[in-house]
Amino acid sequence: MTAHDHTRLPAGLALGGAALIGVLTAVQARVNGQLGLRLGDGFVAAVISFGSGLVIVAVLSAVLPSGRAGFGRLVAEVRGRRIPWWMLAGGAAGAFTVATQGLSVAIIGVSLFTVGVVAGQIVSGLVLDRTGYGPAGAVAVTLPRVAGGVLVLGAVGVSLAGGTGAAPVWMLVLPFLVGAGIAWQQATNGRLRARVGTPLTATLVNFIGGTAILAVVATVHVAVVGSPQPLPTEPWLYLGGALGVAYIFLSAALVASTGVLLLGLGIVVGQLTASVVLDALWPALSGPGLGVELATVAIALSAVIVATVRWRRR
Repeated sequence: MTAHDHTRLPAGLALGGAALIGVLTAVQARVNGQLGLRLGDGFVAAVISFGSGLVIVAVLSAVLPSGRAGFGRLVAEVRGRRIPWWMLAGGAAGAFTVATQGLSVAIIGVSLFTVGVVAGQIVSGLVLDRTGYGPAGAVAVTLPRVAGGVLVLGAVGVSLAGGTGAAPVWMLVLPFLVGAGIAWQQATNGRLRARVGTPLTATLVNFIGGTAILAVVATVHVAVVGSPQPLPTEPWLYLGGALGVAYIFLSAALVASTGVLLLGLGIVVGQLTASVVLDALWPALSGPGLGVELATVAIALSAVIVATVRWRRR
C-alpha cells in the first residue's frame, strides 16, 4: 500500500480536521506548560504527559482490531527491513515539542509559543512538500502556497512586534525549532501510516519513542538539579497525553489528503484562535497582548484561504 492509494478527503473536511488539531495542540501546550510550572521541572512534566499518552494508545492498540493488525504489520515490516529506522523516529519531535511546552508556555503564553511554531512549520512544510518527503508525494510550490506562507510569517512578525516581555531569547527560538520538527513528524507519521495501514500504529510508535527519550532526559535532569515539586492534585493537569494522542492520530490520518504545508496552515488557524482565547481567559507572564493576537489570527486565516485556492480547484 502506498500513500497514493488513499482516498483524499474533501478540502473543507480536511482543513476542518487540521484546525481541530491546532485547537488540541494549543490546549495541550497550556496544560503541559502549567504542569511544568507547578512541578518546577518541564522535563518531568513532559514525561508525565507522554507517558500517560503511551498508556492510552497502547490500550487502544491492544483492544481495537485495527490496532492489533497494524502492530502486526509493523513488526513484519521492521523484521523484513522494509521500514527504515528514520520512519520510526517521529517520537523524537513529539518529545521535543512536549518538553518545550513544559519549559516555556507558562512564561511566554500560548500565543507567542504558537507563532514561533508556525514559522518553523511553514518553512519546513514548504521544503518537505517540494522535496516529496510527505506521503502525498512532491507537491508543487505554487504562487498561492508561497503567498500563504509569506502571510503567515507576516503574522509571526506582527506578534513579535507587539513585544516579548521579559522572555529570554532561547524561549523564542525553541518554538521555531519545534515547528520545524512538527512538520517533519507529520510527514514521517503519514508515511509510516501508509506502510502499516492505520494511524493508530503510527501514533503508538511515536509515543514509545518519545516516552523513552523523555524518561532518559528527565532522569538525568533530576539527578543534576534535584527532585521536582510534589505532584499537583488537579486532574486536568494530566490531560496532555490524551490530547497528544488525539492530534498525532489526526495528523497521521490527514496529511496524505492535505500535504505537509496545507496541514500546517490549517493547524495554524486552530492554534492561533485557541491561543487567543486561552491567553485572554488566562494571561501568561509575558505575551504580545490581545489586540496583536487578534491581528495574527486574521492574517493567518487569510494565509490559509490564499494557499488553498489552487488546491480547491484541483
